[in-house]
Amino acid sequence: MYTQTERGDIEALVRVHAPLVKKIALHLLARLPDSVQLDDLIQAGMIGLLEAAGKFENSHGASFETYAGIRIRGAIVDEIRKGDWVPRSVHRNSRRVAAAIRNVEAREGRDARDAEVAEEMELSLEEFHQCVSDSNKGRLFSLDELTENGEGPGVDSQTLPPERALQDSHFKQQLAECIGNLPERERLVLALYYQEDMNLREIGAVLNVSESRVSQIHGQAAARLRARLSDWQ
Repeated sequence: MYTQTERGDIEALVRVHAPLVKKIALHLLARLPDSVQLDDLIQAGMIGLLEAAGKFENSHGASFETYAGIRIRGAIVDEIRKGDWVPRSVHRNSRRVAAAIRNVEAREGRDARDAEVAEEMELSLEEFHQCVSDSNKGRLFSLDELTENGEGPGVDSQTLPPERALQDSHFKQQLAECIGNLPERERLVLALYYQEDMNLREIGAVLNVSESRVSQIHGQAAARLRARLSDWQ
């Protein structure tokens, strides 16, 4: 139970940071099917914000906004997963692209090129790009989704068993290395999307390419990471 003072502190944090929930929900909504309702995402995000306000400790060093953003995003991602709004064909195409990238890179010993992956999948280059777009459309790509049984981004590492916490730490280290080794344009798109909180249209303006091309690059980065981290899945 919270004291009256603690309840007041929590209510104040929620009131001040409520706009952050809508901002994150709108950012994620742009990657989801039209059937997904903004209100549903905001409701899930508010739960994440409430949990963040109740669990936040200044001694951990991070600002509340940073901590809350992680919890909010994690709560929304969990809601999306439970809703299962992504068609099976999307998951199937994503696995096919990742497997083809893994095969080409194992054979060539370098980054797989689009044409090589398309040939591995027995598709034309245009068909491959369409496949990547389809697998990326409506799919909320989160770095935490790279592990099938991984905890969402809203989970505190302190609550994990020691062996799981160690595994989680090793995975994050490997993930960081894999992101650092992505082709430059893919690495830039991920940085602008996840770190700078830019949407696909804004990223397209930075790179001077279309929004659909940004979506393709984002999808290729996701598939390449899944391929290179397949041992963790």
